[in-house]
Amino acid sequence: MNLRQILTAPNQLTLLRMIFLPFIVINLVKDEYKWALGLFVLAGLSDGLDGLLARKLHQQTVLGQYLDPIADKLLMSTMFLVLSIEHMIPWKYTVVVFSRDVSILLVSGVLYMIAGLRDFRPSIFGKANTFAQVAAIFFVLLLLVEPVRWVWIARTTFLRATFIFTIVSAVHYAFLVQHRLHEHAAPAGLKP
Repeated sequence: MNLRQILTAPNQLTLLRMIFLPFIVINLVKDEYKWALGLFVLAGLSDGLDGLLARKLHQQTVLGQYLDPIADKLLMSTMFLVLSIEHMIPWKYTVVVFSRDVSILLVSGVLYMIAGLRDFRPSIFGKANTFAQVAAIFFVLLLLVEPVRWVWIARTTFLRATFIFTIVSAVHYAFLVQHRLHEHAAPAGLKP
């Protein structure tokens, strides 16, 4: 890996998102919810901006392809874990989120090692799951800052959506991987 990949604007934003994480957690456990929410929003904006910059500036890198999803998973998994420890999210949501992410990570690693499979693009259900998770965390934090009924309803709705999309996307991912594995294993002349 060369230094130019690390120094691209999109990768710098991704690294910045990872740097935000401990400060979000520190503010959460200190009951500084406005700061935690503000930093979480900045992390979310940096996530959208790094992808946009990578496309617009033609700075898509191999490092970015790996670093961006790692930063996303680290942020979301840590937030679910800390919010459950702090009794702000029921554990069932965190267990489902962690189970899916760990399973995908293990399966991806095994398939890469034994079959050389590298095609792990997210499906539409995976993207919907990510959106639901981000919205759930946002509304959980917003409820701590602004405890009003509509925020509670949004929080509850997105937590339930997270639960459903996590399961649906995990099942869909299993079918996708099976299909990609069969395609990858088929000899070039036998592919449809």
